Amino acid sequence: MKLARALVAETLGTAFLLATVVGSGALADKLDLGNLAVSVLCVAFATGAVLIALIAAFSSISAHFNPIVTLVCASRGEFNWKLVAPYIFAQVAGAILGVVAANLMFDLPAITISTTARTGMGQWIGEFIATFGLIGIILGSARSNSNTGIAVPAYVAGAIYFTSSTCFANPAVTIARMFTNTLTGIVPGDVPAFILAQLAGGLGAALVFGWLFAAEAKNIEENRVSGLDPDPEEVEVIARLERELAATTK
Repeated sequence: MKLARALVAETLGTAFLLATVVGSGALADKLDLGNLAVSVLCVAFATGAVLIALIAAFSSISAHFNPIVTLVCASRGEFNWKLVAPYIFAQVAGAILGVVAANLMFDLPAITISTTARTGMGQWIGEFIATFGLIGIILGSARSNSNTGIAVPAYVAGAIYFTSSTCFANPAVTIARMFTNTLTGIVPGDVPAFILAQLAGGLGAALVFGWLFAAEAKNIEENRVSGLDPDPEEVEVIARLERELAATTK
């Protein structure tokens, strides 16, 4: 039953995320009279705001909403590899449901194949950077006891606007957005390269930030052994950081 609730949470959360992305893009495109910058800004604001609400609502059950997050957690020993496939299935299914819902809300066919091209080195680098940063923010804010539920949506909203690819940073999002011929769509032929860039960005972030926080754990331990007084926050997180160190060195 616990797994079933987690999968439903992943499905619903990812569905609402995609309904927000596609729906806000469709509405903005109607209102902005062709001003693409304004449309992207509207998508960024709506996505960041709704993501705050989704993380707050579902984080007590499960709030990955992204196969890259699930894979990184599993690679770090924080998530059971046996659950990766069902989680990814739920995320992709939820994403497609969200796109269908958004299409229907704006009187469009439930499914249309996108004709929006998103290709080229600049777009791929944008996806790598977007995903690298997303995973870094997730891992960093969690380790520093910062509010991940604010930090992650804030980053996503900003990255939608500062990256050339408008921050898909999520294979489920990328697959689902093939099925809307609106502002936020992506032509199917461009999907594989986007996903490869996202996987590379996620792997790079897992390695870099795994090393970074493993070094932090080591420094805290050295201070403790030498008798130096650590910062109170260091005392609070030392046990967790030591576990992270063990996970990254397996």
